[in-house]
Amino acid sequence: MTGEANQAAPRPWAKVAPPKPLLLKFPAILLSFIASMNPTKTRFAPSPTGLMHIGNARTALFSALYGESFLLRIEDTDAERSRREFVDELLADLRWMGLPWQEGPQTAEPGPDYFQSRRGAVYQRYYDALEQNGLAYPCFCTPRELEISRKIQLSSGQPPRYTGKCAHLNPEEVARKRAEGLEPTLRFKVPKRETVEFLDGVRGPQKFATDDIGDFIIRRADGSAAFFFCNAIDDALMGVTHVLRGEDHLANTPRQLLVLKALDLPAPQYAHNSLILGDDGAPLSKRNGSRSIAQLREEGYFPLALLNMLARLGHHYDSEDIMDFAALKARFDLSRLGKSPARFDIDHLKHWQQLAVRSADPATLKPWLHAETRALVPEDQLAAFLDIVRSNCLFPAEADGWARILFADELKAEPDMAAAARGAGEAFFLAALDAATLAGADFDAFMKALKAKTGAKGKGLFLPLRAALTGRHDGPELGALYRILDPARLHRRLAEFTYESE
Repeated sequence: MTGEANQAAPRPWAKVAPPKPLLLKFPAILLSFIASMNPTKTRFAPSPTGLMHIGNARTALFSALYGESFLLRIEDTDAERSRREFVDELLADLRWMGLPWQEGPQTAEPGPDYFQSRRGAVYQRYYDALEQNGLAYPCFCTPRELEISRKIQLSSGQPPRYTGKCAHLNPEEVARKRAEGLEPTLRFKVPKRETVEFLDGVRGPQKFATDDIGDFIIRRADGSAAFFFCNAIDDALMGVTHVLRGEDHLANTPRQLLVLKALDLPAPQYAHNSLILGDDGAPLSKRNGSRSIAQLREEGYFPLALLNMLARLGHHYDSEDIMDFAALKARFDLSRLGKSPARFDIDHLKHWQQLAVRSADPATLKPWLHAETRALVPEDQLAAFLDIVRSNCLFPAEADGWARILFADELKAEPDMAAAARGAGEAFFLAALDAATLAGADFDAFMKALKAKTGAKGKGLFLPLRAALTGRHDGPELGALYRILDPARLHRRLAEFTYESE
């Protein structure tokens, strides 16, 4: 089997160009065979240089939703910025979101399989193959030289690209520069006057002229692999069939396809998602609404809410019902990914949070509450309290407030609500005390007796009661409050305003 065998069954997204002569024939044959036996395989390949944010999370989710097999790979070749603690946070975020990966690291301890910083020997084999076949060369140009060249090109109205200055150094010149202590980068030699074409899963047919690309760095001067190279090599070696990523990577794709073609390695099919904008229409950032996943988790968002929001951020579902991961996956359709930028709206996320809280069962809601709140709520009142939480709270902090109102003796009323209670008068609350004594836990009987004694109705009836019992305008329906309050505490709160009325 040769590279031509890969052409026998063209992939639906990609035009497959005739391959160049095999450079690493056995690995290519083996990889092609493995790929033919494997299901659709996607990957999430973050760099651990910070906390995971909305954009990263959406990429991970789309990849997990689309792939039959989902791979996690840590791209930590940036030694200065990559941190072990960020890998820890990343794994925690993915687990919290409920995104299962079938391949990849289970801990932040770097290993040779899924951490690029430990795969240098793998990449070296392919560097050697390219150099031996005249498809890569050492470059001794300094950053200053490259910057000057770039400015000259821009001032002349030309797109900035490498001039090829080092492409024709002979072995003696290379040896001399190395003897001078200069450490070169390694550049891939881009073929001239060719066109790279591929069918993007979101954006359709794409075409790039190689003369607009320029020779690019595939190995840095410190020996570490550049993104263009190691990202593509690992996708091929790990059997990734489909890459879903942001449209900011679209211009990287022709470079990676050139590398894979030169090495006769199988190329995945690419789909580039739209960018995410903030509430001001600018690219999403901390300034305009972005949050890290760790922040959202700390604030009390449910992963189900986040998944449902992200799955619709640039992707359309027919149903507006809240769905679990399995249902989202079953209905995910790449053809429904939009080309236009998607806008992150925190109110949209809160909508899904509301639905997630409303649909949560007691086993889910109880551990979501803060420990202090769980300690305050009597066990025999927990079910009733969780019903109140479902209909009135979005976050654990809000549940904290209702727990203090309902189960602590001290009540801090809002000033206007305290005034509303006092304005009802002593007779109203004396009648309320009598009605509560006679009715016990029967709220309907309590209200019937209070109406009969006072003649109050509508706002004149409900507002003073809500003010006395909770000190707040908003909240659960009055019957739920009446029934959950300890009778002694309820009587004290009604009695308090008989004294305040004097």
